[in-house]
Amino acid sequence: MGSIVLPHLNSGWHVDQAILGEEDRLVVIRFGRDHDEECMLQDEVLYKIAEKVKNFAAIYVCDIDQVKDFNQMYELYDPMSIMFFYRNKHMMCDFGTGNNNKLNFILDDKQELIDIIECVYKGAKKGRGLVVSPKDYSTRYRY
Repeated sequence: MGSIVLPHLNSGWHVDQAILGEEDRLVVIRFGRDHDEECMLQDEVLYKIAEKVKNFAAIYVCDIDQVKDFNQMYELYDPMSIMFFYRNKHMMCDFGTGNNNKLNFILDDKQELIDIIECVYKGAKKGRGLVVSPKDYSTRYRY
């Protein structure tokens, strides 16, 4: 249900406008396939926190099969990736996994995801391009 309710970005132009259009909020975009199980699980969590983070973050979803413009540029090869942008700048976050460009694993805890979005937003407000996640995920996934 989450992927139905969250705003969809249906073209490269829509993605650019979403990133360029927000001056004071963080733009959170879930790149993936709407029919993929991982994406559906993550979209559900994003939908549940959207109301809580609406003052400092705008959440969007983008189907990488429909919008292929960014697949190579952002290396969108994972089933599900979440990326952060602030004032037309890509925000990176160190999760301890080695990939600072995007969050490419499922977070099913709503509070953890809110904490990450808040951490990235606070770092962006201070002018940082890379922030450290409030929790280290280096041994959480596939170990």
